[in-house]
Amino acid sequence: MPDHGDIPPPVAAVYEDRPTVKNASLVALQGGGVGVLVASVQNALDNHNRGAMGVLTRSGGTIGFFAAMGATFAFTDSYVANLRQTDDPLNGAAGGCAAGLLAGVRARSIPMALASCAVLGAMVGTFDASGRSLTGDGRDKEPLLTREERRRRFFKHEPPVSATPLPGDL
Repeated sequence: MPDHGDIPPPVAAVYEDRPTVKNASLVALQGGGVGVLVASVQNALDNHNRGAMGVLTRSGGTIGFFAAMGATFAFTDSYVANLRQTDDPLNGAAGGCAAGLLAGVRARSIPMALASCAVLGAMVGTFDASGRSLTGDGRDKEPLLTREERRRRFFKHEPPVSATPLPGDL
């Protein structure tokens, strides 16, 4: 029997806690920035006599809403990950659900809150499960020969033509 003493046993991945408040704060700032952009567009498209300050006075709630949704998502995602000690798509689904609930509360509708929870949770969970990337898995960066070989293997191949005719072909 061969000696396997020189092969180390597989090392289990060690979970590192996420800084929950830091993540929530950073994403709240980013969400607030997106909110400013959306509020600016709303302000530009509406008819009013408030000028540029309308971004804050008339559409300021949009800024706060985007910041709150971002903070809620990031806080819930990090909190659930730390609580479960795992980094998997369920964390993102929980964060999406919490952000969706907040959107429904803003609409003052329990059915909207539950539907938004389900939709955002499913979307974020699916995004996380599929690799957390909108650009694919990097196969487009492969050399041309590798891509061509993969394409050849994917498509059907014509069966080889036999030199002798079969009895039914005459």
